[in-house]
Amino acid sequence: MGRGRVQLKQIENKISRQVTFSKRRTGLRKKAHEISVLCDAQVALIVFNAKGKLFDYSSESSMENVLERYERHDHIGQLVGDGDESQVPHRTLAFINIYANLRLCISLLNCVGQDLDPLSLRELQSLEHLLDTALKRIRTRKNQVMNQSISDQQKKVRGWEQGDLLLDIGVHMHY
Repeated sequence: MGRGRVQLKQIENKISRQVTFSKRRTGLRKKAHEISVLCDAQVALIVFNAKGKLFDYSSESSMENVLERYERHDHIGQLVGDGDESQVPHRTLAFINIYANLRLCISLLNCVGQDLDPLSLRELQSLEHLLDTALKRIRTRKNQVMNQSISDQQKKVRGWEQGDLLLDIGVHMHY
């Protein structure tokens, strides 16, 4: 006897939803791996959870290789005219958006020191230069904020000292 059909609607309980997401994501990744091995297919899987965290799988050494192949195939499809031509601009725009989001996520991961293995020496050097430049900007801004804070505190102290001096003068004038 098989399982019953699951009604497709959003799971209300956040914990149950997260558990289901995790299990189904793992199952989806397993199926993607199986089809790539069994059928010698190139597979790219991109999943964003509700909070925007990226989960991806690629049967190739690099997700970019599969996405570039998709882009070339999509472009060739446009030139040849296969399929519904009214869908071509939509597919291309969707691909550009997905690819841009993926590149942004990969760049962010790289900036925090993750997913560095696929990067070449030139890309690593470029990332290092980018981080050095960013660190200099951060330090410069931090110093500006600290100097402004020190200046503000010194003004307050001078104001208090002047207030104390006036109080002192006032007290001496009455005696």
